[in-house]
Amino acid sequence: MQDPKLPLLLINEVGGTLGVLEAHVPFLKKHFQLITMKEFLESKECYRAQVQAIYSWWHKPVIDRELLKSLPNLKVISSAGVGTDHLDLKLISGFGVRIANTPHAVHSTTADIGMALLLAAARRLVEGCQIAVSSDTGYFSNNWLGEEVTGATLGIIGMGSIGYKIAQRARAFEMKILYHNRNRRKEDEEQAVGACYCGAIEDLLQQSDFVMLVVNLTPRTYKLIGKKELQLMKPTASLINISRGQVVDQDMLVEALQTGVIKSAAMDVTYPEPLPRDHPLLKLKNVIITPHVGIKTHKTTFMITEEAVSNVLAALNGLPMPSEVFPD
Repeated sequence: MQDPKLPLLLINEVGGTLGVLEAHVPFLKKHFQLITMKEFLESKECYRAQVQAIYSWWHKPVIDRELLKSLPNLKVISSAGVGTDHLDLKLISGFGVRIANTPHAVHSTTADIGMALLLAAARRLVEGCQIAVSSDTGYFSNNWLGEEVTGATLGIIGMGSIGYKIAQRARAFEMKILYHNRNRRKEDEEQAVGACYCGAIEDLLQQSDFVMLVVNLTPRTYKLIGKKELQLMKPTASLINISRGQVVDQDMLVEALQTGVIKSAAMDVTYPEPLPRDHPLLKLKNVIITPHVGIKTHKTTFMITEEAVSNVLAALNGLPMPSEVFPD
């Protein structure tokens, strides 16, 4: 039984493919009455004036003008994860609704997946696993080789909190670290991880053995990596994308991988997600694709929910939110 004194929080659903995790529901119910989109749509007139907050988990529910118009007392939308490209920030703020994300919870685990993909691409782990377990394998070839990680050059595009944690991990592998960012890091921060700033992205692409994308999706970063950028990379280089699929021109990436312009790619993100089952990226041996699992650990997903709850409670009490997001 939910406590009727608690504020009403709208969620997409509980469990299933697009719902908040069932394990998080008891924690959410300590602070809110929960209502799913199905319940809301079935009894809209009953609930519309009571909903004060929305928890957007994995980009659901969809926040559009129609939903915003139907919730006259909505005060805050708290979105899981860092990216807010699924939200129309200007539209939402135009309704007087505050917006938050959960960046603090996801830094380390996203950096971990970035390094995992880098290592897997370098040492051809997925392809190697398939060879090792195949019923057609009679022996292991001595000339089946990967690329060295220790001492290699890593180019990080996007040196925010996640990018910096990647640099910390790469330093342990004795990698040379280059980075490109809108704003240069402080000198002591660069020195702490041995990172060198590249004001021109072209310089980073030409020098790097591994290029890792850690940027938010914005109009400036849409198809940031296209044909020209791929051709600047070394033919032995790998591209790792843990940002958003649309940061890379996927058609040009397919061409680059098929023709040997670059050696390999490893991606936790694509566009769309999942890719159509006949997409050419799915047929290439020099590609690793994971199902957007960067933040998906038991610990991190619960930390995300905790941060989202902190944001909502702050907004409902008229306080500064720990991670408020503002339109540009």
